Amino acid sequence: MPTAAAVPSATAAFPSLPSVPSPSAPVTGGSATSSAAPTIAELMDFVRSAARDEALIASLPLDPEGRTWIRLDGPGGSEAWLIGWPPGTGTGWHDHADSFGAFTTAVGALKEHSLAVRLPTDGWKALELTDGMDRSRELATGQGRAFGQNHVHEVLNESDVAHAVSVHAYYPPLPRIRRFSRTGAVLRLEQTERPEDWQ
Repeated sequence: MPTAAAVPSATAAFPSLPSVPSPSAPVTGGSATSSAAPTIAELMDFVRSAARDEALIASLPLDPEGRTWIRLDGPGGSEAWLIGWPPGTGTGWHDHADSFGAFTTAVGALKEHSLAVRLPTDGWKALELTDGMDRSRELATGQGRAFGQNHVHEVLNESDVAHAVSVHAYYPPLPRIRRFSRTGAVLRLEQTERPEDWQ
């Protein structure tokens, strides 16, 4: 998820990027026209469809220094983003609070490291993780994944030379993002961001 703190060059270079309708291909499941909350499957359908929309992907300005993004109209009132990843960039460890979501790689490849654990929602500053909690997966072009609430992960473009582009959707719209640092098995809560920090 993009943040001004994580990507200052993107906000400086593109201060007025608009929200754009997306994708031009129809979203399956009818959630785009329904007032009902979207399901995880509908979010996955949306990000896959958007990732195949060549005109949409080409509309994203890419910056060699930092991630760039465009806010999209997600299905059923969801929050959605098209994100560009220069070589060697990543999100750092974070979660999406009470939102569930999905993302798909549209160009290039991304790597996701995640934790197979549900963290306490509040009242802690450091946790020691036990063995067996770490998961990693490669997400090549066209591959994606869905996740539930309080999913803790980091996403990286490990390429030395190539940009990656991905599409993300979350429901409900992100109320906050918690950012973590990690040293070995110790995960520390560093900051909590609110929507005004990244929009």
